[in-house]
Amino acid sequence: MASSSLPERADVWRGDALGLAPAAALPSGHAVLDAELPGGGWPAAGLTELLQARSACHDWRVLLPALAQLVAAARGPVALVGAPQGLQPFAPALAAQGLPAARLLWVCTEEDKARLWAAEQAVRCADVPAVLAWLPRVRADGLRRLHLAALDHGKPLFAFRPAAAQAESSPAPLRLRLEGEAALQVLVFKRRGPPMARPLTLPAEAPALAALLALRRRASAAQPAVPTETRHGLDRPVTA
Repeated sequence: MASSSLPERADVWRGDALGLAPAAALPSGHAVLDAELPGGGWPAAGLTELLQARSACHDWRVLLPALAQLVAAARGPVALVGAPQGLQPFAPALAAQGLPAARLLWVCTEEDKARLWAAEQAVRCADVPAVLAWLPRVRADGLRRLHLAALDHGKPLFAFRPAAAQAESSPAPLRLRLEGEAALQVLVFKRRGPPMARPLTLPAEAPALAALLALRRRASAAQPAVPTETRHGLDRPVTA
């Protein structure tokens, strides 16, 4: 009997091919990254893990375009749970990329159980379009609870964890490792499909941010020098 090919289904994928997202995807704003993500973007619901050796090094650079899309379509703030000290970026730089600082809700806590509780409550809040949680010490059962809550409430939850957590099991269907300083190296090591063979490179600055910083540099050239520092790729004046 001659063999016949069966039509492809969204819930069936080959292990050697990039799978389809089980639900809608949120474009990341980085074309080269979307090409490597199932469905062409971040999962619109559920847990995504981002691992990095140094906390808060790349948080804004990789997620800001997607967060700007979410707040444009929602009325509530993005919740930031347990963000490291010093993460607050230069507000005009955020606004230039579509994310007003007023649309961020900062939940400050250092205790592990409090972070998990706050992250889950934020996920369950109807007005919050997305949750970012910094979870340096969390067990797989805690992550699973957050993942299920994010699925049930139809919103993305991004968990930042240390690079050493790559060897640990996780219920997150999508896990990435972020490396580098000036140029951001991104390696997708868990997804629906084979892991990436080598990391991809994202630009150091988004076009809107680069234009803003260029304007600031030209404006400051005609004024007395003010010491500045760069944090997470966002320039802002140093204050005493």
